[in-house]
Amino acid sequence: MPDTASQAWWRPERHADRRPFLTARGAIMRATRAWLDQQDFVEVETAALQVSPGNEAHLHAFATEALTTAGEGRTLYLHTSPEFACKKLLAAGETRLFSLGKVWRNRERGPLHHPEFTMLEWYRAGEPYEAIMADCAALMRLAAHGAGARVLTWRGLECDPFAEPERLTVAEAFDRYAGVDLFGDLAGQARALGIRVAEDDVWADVFSRIIVEKVEPHLGIGRPTILCEYPVSEAALARPKPGDPRVAERFELYACGVELANCFGELTDPAEQRARFEAEMAEKQRVYGERYPIDEDFLAALELMPEASGGALGFDRLVMLATGARHIEQVLWAPVPG
Repeated sequence: MPDTASQAWWRPERHADRRPFLTARGAIMRATRAWLDQQDFVEVETAALQVSPGNEAHLHAFATEALTTAGEGRTLYLHTSPEFACKKLLAAGETRLFSLGKVWRNRERGPLHHPEFTMLEWYRAGEPYEAIMADCAALMRLAAHGAGARVLTWRGLECDPFAEPERLTVAEAFDRYAGVDLFGDLAGQARALGIRVAEDDVWADVFSRIIVEKVEPHLGIGRPTILCEYPVSEAALARPKPGDPRVAERFELYACGVELANCFGELTDPAEQRARFEAEMAEKQRVYGERYPIDEDFLAALELMPEASGGALGFDRLVMLATGARHIEQVLWAPVPG
C-alpha cells in the first residue's frame, strides 16, 4: 500500500475505514489471552534482540549493532520468532507458556506479509502435537466470535472455523492435488506438470514450488485443513515421527488457502539440531551469500528442555480472515512506512 500524504494510514478518513478492523483486532486479542489464561498458560515476554534470529535458510532478519559503554560493537538481530527464548524458558521449568508480541522478518511485504507483525507462539511441555492441533481449532473459533463472524473469508473463499479441521498428510495432499508421489522423482514429476525446475534447484526448491502452485490453493476451503507429516528436511526444528523417519511432527494450519500457523512436536536432541542448523546455513550461504550465527545457549538449553509441542500463529492473518480485511495493513494500528 503506498503511504503518500493523501493515502497515509493516519488520515482521519482512512483511519475511519480501518477502525472497525482494529477494534475487532482488540476483541480477538483479549479473547485469545483470556482463553490461554483459562488453559493455565503463563504469558512471557522475550527480548526482541537476539544473537541469532533463527537458522532457516529462507528466513531474513533485520540486523543492528549493540555498543558497549566503551564503544565496542556486537551484531544483534531482531528476532523472527520468540522460539529460542521460549524453549529456554521450557528448559528453565515452565510447562505451559505463550508469547503474543511483535516479530520482524525482512524481504517480506504484501497483502499477507509485513516486515513487523504479531505472532502468537505457545508451548505445552509433556503433551503431544495433537494437543496443538486442538488449540488451533479453538483459536479460529475465538477469532470468529471476537469479530462477530460466521465464516473466515479471503479473496472470495470461505472457511467455517466451527467445523472440524480436515487432517491431511503432505504425501496425501501431493497425491490428491498434484498427482505427485512425494517420495518419488520430484523434479521429473514437477516438469511433467509444467512447473519450472532450474538446473541448480535442490529438492527443497522443487518441493516448495509444488506445494505453493498445486497444493496450497486447495487447503482450508469450506473447513480448516491441518497439513501434517512434512518431510524431515522441511522441518528443521521438529522431531521425526515415530514409525516413519522420513517425515516429522510438523503441521501447518490453513484457512481459505492461507497459512495461519506452523506447529511442531519439538526436537530436543542438541546434536541433531546443530546438524540441521548447519545444513540450513550452508543452503543460505549458497542461495543468498550470507549466514546467521548459531545460538549456542539455545543448543545447551535443549539438553534440559522436556519433550514438548508448540505452535506459531500469524495473529494479523487470523484477524484478517475473521474480519474480511483485504490487506494486512488494514488490521495494523500503525503500519511500517512503505
